Amino acid sequence: MSQYLKLGDDQSPVQLDPHGDNGAFKVMGDCVWSKAEDEITPDFLRSRIEPWLTALFQSEHLNLLLGAGLSTAVQQSATEQPPKGMGWITDLKVCKAEIDSYVNASAKASGRQAGNIEDQIRSINELIKGLEILTAPNLPLPLPPPGSPPYRNFNNELVAIKEELSRCLKSFSDSVSNGEKSIRDAIPEKKIKTFNYLVSFLMSFSSRTATRDRLHIFTTNYDRIIETGAELAGLRLVDRFVGSIAPIFRSSRLEVDYHYNPPGIRGEPRYLEGVARFTKLHGSLDWYANEGTIRRFGLPFGAASVEPFLQVEGAGKANYQQLMIYPNSVKDRETSEYPYVELFRDLASATCRPNSTLITYGYSFGDEHINRVLTDMLTIPSTHIVIIAYGDPLGRIMNFVKDSGRQAQISLLLGDHFGDLKTLVDYYLPKAAIDRTSIRMAELLKSRGLYPAAIQSKIGGEE
Repeated sequence: MSQYLKLGDDQSPVQLDPHGDNGAFKVMGDCVWSKAEDEITPDFLRSRIEPWLTALFQSEHLNLLLGAGLSTAVQQSATEQPPKGMGWITDLKVCKAEIDSYVNASAKASGRQAGNIEDQIRSINELIKGLEILTAPNLPLPLPPPGSPPYRNFNNELVAIKEELSRCLKSFSDSVSNGEKSIRDAIPEKKIKTFNYLVSFLMSFSSRTATRDRLHIFTTNYDRIIETGAELAGLRLVDRFVGSIAPIFRSSRLEVDYHYNPPGIRGEPRYLEGVARFTKLHGSLDWYANEGTIRRFGLPFGAASVEPFLQVEGAGKANYQQLMIYPNSVKDRETSEYPYVELFRDLASATCRPNSTLITYGYSFGDEHINRVLTDMLTIPSTHIVIIAYGDPLGRIMNFVKDSGRQAQISLLLGDHFGDLKTLVDYYLPKAAIDRTSIRMAELLKSRGLYPAAIQSKIGGEE
């Protein structure tokens, strides 16, 4: 499989094809840093990639956008089986032909070959809104034009389609929870190894000095793999939820943070290291709407189903329409609903500012409302986007890079080599620690005129 690499001094992505059986590559096409006959090893690539990422990770503002590729990588590493996917509801009882036709048309319009259960849920939601308008209470049906059949009363269809929505949401939530359960039930040795790599992955980004702006993690995933990895890493996540029993989503954007008092010092609190901000753009498996608020309930990682927990919240009856899992949207106005408008405002305010770097991993660039924010971000000359992905089957990533018009502000690591979680952690991501000793040693060697290339990547530009 071909790999594509683009760093700061590359005019366009450089194609790397396999060369021999030792894991080396060769350059295809024009390249300023290698010749066609050169054998490019992962160690050589590391000498180019790791210092570049280290410098970018020390940007004033650092953001991380994680897509479904992370969940796929973790699940496949722990279970050695690919995720089953979200499937397709084939036995819709109401308006099946119309919904399926609309789903397929909207999927193709967004650049995908076929729709999925997320598209079905979104389409059913839109149909419900239309039927609610047609069945507005206390409004008599108008007389039909002469010679026309009488108007239909859609009340029965509205009740039936709401039941179908609950059934689809149950199937969707079950597929997400089954993915978590497969990881929890994996062979202990593989599970431990996988989570160790996940911890190293997260800490590579969050190991920033506390004097810099906090890392902000965004994800389009509904599962809790990131939260579980953060717990294992001792990484404190700051989000909009407040409370202990059933935390409530708050709209206020107070800059809540963690501080500590050094021993013997009073009145001079310092920022605590190992803290990151966290936003789930499409909702979460453990979010639900209750009495006008959005709450998070205590759902264990790997629970077989959310139904028992919804039964508790619903006084004995599970209402899956309370679940706040919001499928990918085709139309931007769909993100104007609460609480998603607040979440996307966080994305825009965190990324679209000077001296900001965004790293995407496992994100396929399939959400136009997110892509537009990233395009706006690139209009600021001091911003940079690093795209890391296992593959690009629909060509969305390459199209984004080409259409952005700001290729100098984009770095690309694309392919099953760069996108592999283990390879990425072992070779290319910066050291997952704030290593002040190495930094000071590098500065000392530099001042003495001894500046080996191996030490160069240790200089993080800390203040």
